[in-house]
Amino acid sequence: MNWDTILFRGINSLAGHSSGLDWLMVELGRSENLLIPGALLLGYWLWLNWREALVAALSLTGLIVTLDFLGARLKDVIARPRPCVALPDVTILAGCGKMGSFPSNHALNTATAAAFFQMLYPKSGWVSWPLVILIGLARVSVGAHYVTDVLAGWAIGGLCGAGLAWLLLRWPRFRPSAAAAQG
Repeated sequence: MNWDTILFRGINSLAGHSSGLDWLMVELGRSENLLIPGALLLGYWLWLNWREALVAALSLTGLIVTLDFLGARLKDVIARPRPCVALPDVTILAGCGKMGSFPSNHALNTATAAAFFQMLYPKSGWVSWPLVILIGLARVSVGAHYVTDVLAGWAIGGLCGAGLAWLLLRWPRFRPSAAAAQG
């Protein structure tokens, strides 16, 4: 048994013992649970600086949609079976998923957003990264992904999200005061 399977089994073995923890792990994987907080944050951001918020939100949305699509294509190409399919005695809390396991799109998408916001607003990391970590652990806990699926999603998403924010910060029309300070 390799280390990825050992880590998966260790985390997944926590599932099924606490209804409260199981509920939390399932809820962390539901994308719709981020809609209300996301809408509130977007509204606040629009109120503070509508132009920056509009450009950044549209850019981030485009990147996440693109990466989500590419992540699904990677799943097709790599064709790694999910642990809930490949391993016996897995505790499955939230269904098994229809596609391959590698990479985790939940991890990819959340890391994209966290890295993007941390580049734009460095203090945001103390809120966003713990949430990203919890969502990644939840994907393993519910039986949907191996740890390496989550790590790969974090790496791809983190690099792409930070890269997009870095490019925006270098565009003088995005945040004129920041571009002038760097120039």
